[in-house]
Amino acid sequence: MTGAVRMSDGGHTRRRVLGTAGGLAGLVTLGGCGLFDDEPEPAPAPDPLQPVLDEAVALAGSYQRLAVTQPALAAFATAHRAHAAELAKVIGTTLPSGSAAPSAATGAGDTVAALRQAELAAQKTAVAACKAAPAERAALIGSIAAARATHAEALR
Repeated sequence: MTGAVRMSDGGHTRRRVLGTAGGLAGLVTLGGCGLFDDEPEPAPAPDPLQPVLDEAVALAGSYQRLAVTQPALAAFATAHRAHAAELAKVIGTTLPSGSAAPSAATGAGDTVAALRQAELAAQKTAVAACKAAPAERAALIGSIAAARATHAEALR
């Protein structure tokens, strides 16, 4: 037994005013959540450990190719594949397909001297990543940096 209450002589009822206000509030909320934005979401920044992972995959492949003629180097390929697998797990990504498969073709840069230089460069990358990494990642990166330094010394 309530009737429409007139708020003014202009013909606006309280229900109409409140409904319009609610509708405007909804539009403002939708506008703030990006519904009407034309710009796409920015791509997430790559994980800081991605370069360390990329180098592990590349080193594993180079060692595997060189192990065809120098079988003693196969252990280094195995170590780098293990590093790559652990890094991929920490980052939350998958390894590139074929990263664990050996290749019989030796690349032009696959020499012991080239591998030593690659190990030294990759070791520097791992040390820099270790310094910048949060504590829960630093131990892993530190052990990878140490392994890379050890590999470089073994290749002397």
